[in-house]
Amino acid sequence: MNAPAPPAAETLRTALAALLDGLPPRQAAQAVDRLISNYRGATPTNAPILRDRADVAAYAAYRMPATFEAVRSALEAFAQAAPDWTPGSHIDVGGGTGAATWAVSATWSGERPVTVLDWAEPALALGREIAATNPALRTAHWQRARIGSALTLDSTDLVTVSYVLNELTAPDRVALVDAAAHAAQAVVIVEPGTPDGYARVIEARDRLIAAGFRVAAPCPHSAACPIVPGEDWCHFSARVSRSSLHRQVKGGSLPYEDEKFAYVAAARFPAAPAPSRVVRRPQIRKGQVLLDLCEPEGQLSRRTITKRHGDLYKAARDTDWGDPWPP
Repeated sequence: MNAPAPPAAETLRTALAALLDGLPPRQAAQAVDRLISNYRGATPTNAPILRDRADVAAYAAYRMPATFEAVRSALEAFAQAAPDWTPGSHIDVGGGTGAATWAVSATWSGERPVTVLDWAEPALALGREIAATNPALRTAHWQRARIGSALTLDSTDLVTVSYVLNELTAPDRVALVDAAAHAAQAVVIVEPGTPDGYARVIEARDRLIAAGFRVAAPCPHSAACPIVPGEDWCHFSARVSRSSLHRQVKGGSLPYEDEKFAYVAAARFPAAPAPSRVVRRPQIRKGQVLLDLCEPEGQLSRRTITKRHGDLYKAARDTDWGDPWPP
């Protein structure tokens, strides 16, 4: 799940760094601190919390790289399950400045009709500006829309919904997932890698399956999740290069951080899920590797791979959290 970042990541980072030119670092850090504290709840009834360009620039520079890497990791797993499929069109619901559109363009080459829907006009305007640096997104359509029960979506190949469900009421979450299921051939939903985020993903997963979708990733099955609610949760990790703004806001010195996320990717067309999925960081011990797996029968298991397994042992030592198993 932590493959080297594609060129799109570098292009995005460069574009985001340019946004902060002329914005004092202290002001940017203060804006991000405020937005992190306040950016929650249902779609606002008056003005979005992202009020102006300065707000959006600071928040985009802070959050877009992490959202991009998390969504790209989910899409990468989906693409492995459906290697012969490429989306011919894409709608990003609640996409803000469009991190998921960058992730889609990094996963599947070429241009396609892209629509980004969001309530915050400043975010859409900035997303359009950033997208001008990405040839695959230069013709993308940025449209203001209230994300909730009244939302309708045009037919499309792919719908992405990333870090959006946590901002909606329960009825609006249901309506959004149902609208995506009705419109798309494939749906990818990403949420924070917390117990609550996982619970929202499972709720969406259940609705997609009920609508006729099959899970392509991360689960190796479309049966009920074997994790007991309240006892544990399924999530993964994507490595993100830290900008100077990240270090200012979080007070960290490392050049990277790990973005924890939960996701589901489901499709109406045939896909081949992973044989099993590594759902915890592998434990490497002397002469053995312990792998915690979600199995195709819909159960969790732990496998011990030792040197006696030869090449499989070497593969296990290189296997990461979130990878398919066997590789």
